[in-house]
Amino acid sequence: MRELREAQGWSQGELAERLAVSRQTINAIETGKYDPSLPLAFRIARLFREPIEAIFLPGDET
Repeated sequence: MRELREAQGWSQGELAERLAVSRQTINAIETGKYDPSLPLAFRIARLFREPIEAIFLPGDET
C-alpha cells in the first residue's frame, strides 16, 4: 500500500483523511502491524482503483 500511496504523492495523513481513519492506522497497515477491516480494505482498493487482492495478500507483511 505504501507504494500506491507514494505514487499518488500522498502523505500518510492525506491518505488517512481520504479514508476517514487516523494516520496511525495507515502506518500500522503499511508496516504490517494491523490488518484492515474488510470494509476499510474495500475502500482502500476503490480509492486506488485496484483489486483488493493486488493490495492485500494473506500472510503478506507489507
